[in-house]
Amino acid sequence: MTAPTDVQDRIDAQTRDERRRAVRALLARSLLLADRDTDAHRLVRRHAGWLRDWFAHEAGWVLTVDAELARLRKVPPTLGDATRPARARRGDPAFSRRRYVLVCLALADLETADRQTTLGRLAESVVGAVAADPDLAAAGLDLDLTNRDHRRDLVAAVRLLLDLGALSRVDGDENDYVAGDGDVLYTVERSVLAGLLAARRPPSTIDAEDLDGRLTALVSEPVADTPDARNRAMRIHLTRRLLDDPVVYLDDLSEEQQAYLARQRHRIVTAIAEATGLLAEARAEGIAMVDQAGDISDVKMPDQGTDGHLTLLLAEHLADHLREPGGHVPGTQVEAAVVRLIGAHADHWRRDVREPGAEVVLAADAIERLEALGLIRRTEHGVLPLPAIARYATAAPTIAGGQTSLPDLDTRRRGTP
Repeated sequence: MTAPTDVQDRIDAQTRDERRRAVRALLARSLLLADRDTDAHRLVRRHAGWLRDWFAHEAGWVLTVDAELARLRKVPPTLGDATRPARARRGDPAFSRRRYVLVCLALADLETADRQTTLGRLAESVVGAVAADPDLAAAGLDLDLTNRDHRRDLVAAVRLLLDLGALSRVDGDENDYVAGDGDVLYTVERSVLAGLLAARRPPSTIDAEDLDGRLTALVSEPVADTPDARNRAMRIHLTRRLLDDPVVYLDDLSEEQQAYLARQRHRIVTAIAEATGLLAEARAEGIAMVDQAGDISDVKMPDQGTDGHLTLLLAEHLADHLREPGGHVPGTQVEAAVVRLIGAHADHWRRDVREPGAEVVLAADAIERLEALGLIRRTEHGVLPLPAIARYATAAPTIAGGQTSLPDLDTRRRGTP
């Protein structure tokens, strides 16, 4: 006969496992829909109270849950990180500022649109909004529906809204619209639209005119001038960075934050590890919370395919330059390294790597991925390898105490903007 304590231990273990899976689901996708993310949404609903408390206390993020969706309103720890832009679909180009503006204009129209709308009607409304706003014209934005590239930009914005769940496709294909041969019918999902904005105040109340000032005001969180309040703000900031970023380098923190982390590192990383299953790896230069399972990561290393293999080999090359004087590797040298790698591995890679100029595109894509992983930093002098890239050096460093090298890094989604 099973003892009562054994039964309770099993129940407790199951509860911890479900809560961990719910936290990971929200970190992977901060907007979960009941009809799309059925299992994850059900888990989040079941543990909604605990999850609200945990995210509020540890990261200062607000979680709302109802029968239709779960929305984690994440606030990014830093506002200048451009390494994880929006994309219409996996593998598509990163969003330009133009496409972001089109997303905002489309959202503004959908707020007052009928329950169902078409891509053509939405496009006409966005064209009207652009024409009616002199500031957009002054910024160089125009939208000409006879221009195929302009239609492609609008479709990219719409596909992002489809991915978020703000629109549901009823009939048609966006490719036909781009080609000028058809239209698309959508259902507007009001509940999702209402939950998209993750700001601390309405954008219309912000007076700042410059971009940095507006972004800061959008997510500003006043902190009381007391030691406890300042410490809580630092803990929340560090937790956000460890949840969102592949590596947190001490050099990127203020002296006060470094001192606080030195005192509270065990408490912070333990809370994150227990709730998420992420593995804490600390080194002299900083801390990484590593996702060994890889299911909450949007950029991974290593990865499959030509691009993944090339990125790994280029990381090895750059790691060998980590300790060199100056540290920077010029862009031309990176492209030259890619040319050599193509020569050595082209037989196993996709055919287009042999095309003239392919090394430029391949190098740019690999550098973008390595920067998103926190392994390098792009500067005016080229590429600067960062300490975490040492794990990919040709000759692995000896670790005192018999510790193995860090697991492969990943970078986690920031969630809906």
